[in-house]
Amino acid sequence: MKLDTISISTIKKIGPKREKILNGAGLNTISDLLNYYPRKYIDRQTITKIRDFTENSGEITIVVKLYSKKIFKKGNREILNISFTDGSGVVSAVWFKGVSFWKSKLKENEEYILSGKPKFFNGWQFSHPVLEKLENATEGNNTKTGRIISLYPLNQLFNTLNIDSNTIRKYVFDILQEYGNKIDDIIPQQILSDNRLVTYQEALENIHFPENDEVKKMAIRRLKFDELFYLQLILAKRKLNISKIKKINTISNAGEKTKLLYDKLPFELTDAQKNVVKDIYNDLKSAKIMNRMVQGDVGSGKTIVALLAIVIMVSNGYQAAIMAPTEILAEQHYLGFKKFCEDLDINISLLKGKMRKKLKDEVLGNIANGVSNIIVGTHALIQKNVEFQNLGLIVVDEQHRFGVIQRGDLIKKAKNPPNILVMTATPIPRTLSLSVYGDLDVSIINSLPKGRKTIKTGIRYSHSLDKVYNFIIKEIKEGRQAYIVYPLIEKSEKLDIQAAVEGFEDLQHSHFYGIKMAILHGKMKGEEKEEIMKDFKANKTKILISTTVIEVGVDVPNATIMLIMNSERFGLSQIHQLRGRVGRGSQQSYCILNVSDEIKEESMERMKILEQSADGFKISEEDFKLRGPGEFFGQKQSGMPDFKLANLLWDYDLMKLARKEAFKLLSKDPYLSRHPDLRNYMNKNYKDKVEFLEIS
Repeated sequence: MKLDTISISTIKKIGPKREKILNGAGLNTISDLLNYYPRKYIDRQTITKIRDFTENSGEITIVVKLYSKKIFKKGNREILNISFTDGSGVVSAVWFKGVSFWKSKLKENEEYILSGKPKFFNGWQFSHPVLEKLENATEGNNTKTGRIISLYPLNQLFNTLNIDSNTIRKYVFDILQEYGNKIDDIIPQQILSDNRLVTYQEALENIHFPENDEVKKMAIRRLKFDELFYLQLILAKRKLNISKIKKINTISNAGEKTKLLYDKLPFELTDAQKNVVKDIYNDLKSAKIMNRMVQGDVGSGKTIVALLAIVIMVSNGYQAAIMAPTEILAEQHYLGFKKFCEDLDINISLLKGKMRKKLKDEVLGNIANGVSNIIVGTHALIQKNVEFQNLGLIVVDEQHRFGVIQRGDLIKKAKNPPNILVMTATPIPRTLSLSVYGDLDVSIINSLPKGRKTIKTGIRYSHSLDKVYNFIIKEIKEGRQAYIVYPLIEKSEKLDIQAAVEGFEDLQHSHFYGIKMAILHGKMKGEEKEEIMKDFKANKTKILISTTVIEVGVDVPNATIMLIMNSERFGLSQIHQLRGRVGRGSQQSYCILNVSDEIKEESMERMKILEQSADGFKISEEDFKLRGPGEFFGQKQSGMPDFKLANLLWDYDLMKLARKEAFKLLSKDPYLSRHPDLRNYMNKNYKDKVEFLEIS
């Protein structure tokens, strides 16, 4: 039965006002309510007693009875203080906001579930705890069967109409009573039995009203599997579609230009680089479209691998385009490619957002008529007025900075399906490789070029910055250069951190007086940024003050010091990227992490991970644990389904299982014609979000 077509207005006790507020939380149908999962559970047999509170108690939950209310005045402000007891002791709860609401809502002698972190201040006390009324089960409404009580996500608007966890439990209970035996299971029965998964109906019943911990775990496992299975179906279909595309852009050999480029390289490729070039060459020669990701840590030499792939295609008469996330990186690729391709009779164009109209029109014309063999650009490449004559290869640099939709927009520019190569210097936790990039073949560059030394990383407090500055001066006197990176361009009223502009003005008149300095940030014009980087590369500028625009791709081998100000404000992977801007020559390099004198203990623990490890994969996993996938990537990957239960880091084994079953199912039934309910579900929920799905 299609429960996602039945409005919540059909449920008793949901009037127009409640319906509007629930709709605002995304709860429009009874299916939405069934999939509004508890945020936590209370096990009545393991509830904490007040007498067992300690200074080290984290967030705990208690069941208590209210026995007194008091209101204090502090100036014009009211403070509500309520005392509760569970028979073993007394605890108070304090509200500084919403006093009128809580004063009228909370009644003496009634029982409440109260969650929070207690602190001892003239007795145990909570500040603004999560609090819900614990009602006895209504006669005939068995919403509290067993000893585990489900608690749901609530918001302030819910409170205004007395919608609490008990209310939602009653709604869900009534839905299950009326429609429980009509809940369809769209996952094939064979998959469920092979993997010991409970039915969808059982899963919904037991996630809301578990009789014990075991059935709750089984319910959560099933619902997590569903989320991961749908994602893997998307990826499997995408990969299947690509494999069936008739390849027009074929090559027969690497070409003379590629041999000339390879022979004139001023360094020898590492074995890892050679293996990746071989993977790419085999893809380009094969009858199937290349759809490959090259993953390598900072400084591992991905760019030259990409250039070799590009020149192979150009040698065979095709155009190639590379899209970079920033103008600085695009400009660097452009200048680097021109240098390497000198004397190879290859025309290279740069296309970016901010260009003089006459120059831009000339570049667009050269791209359209095929004069430009290699096109380097930013997001400008996917603008409507960009047309290619014979685009055979697309390279997306720093893929994690783009969504899959942007990659798809560039692919649509080709008249015939192009080969696709995406690159990332952000080592990706293995579960993410199976999710965000699960439709791609993967090659890894797992070694650094010969002669590179490990970057020495150290944490330094703000009170010792004078010593750090003296160390920078010492390195500069020995002919080296330094980066100093700030989190913001201008002073923020919310964040007490010194910004790049202020830092530049201060340092050039104090510690670094007489030393040639420059400042670089994203608000500058392209020509200005290009000139600044040109001077820094030429060693005319000794210290470059910058924001994170130099996070990726900037390559100055003579720069040996990276000082990151207020480093606790950055993500771990971002710092690892910044650290990779030094250590690109044969000299010993250093990354100095400046932290506040008042840094919190947990923030210092994060910084120590960087001090102790240069392993990008380990760092990325730690970063992912702390920040989640959206923050980890800097922007949410377009087309990634939202997960309510599954965790991309911890559910690796379940992800592998879902992937195996999804790929196996589509290999036998590529259009899901034998599973129409599953096919309809996928088309309805995911077709508009994900490129290449096209289940039909």
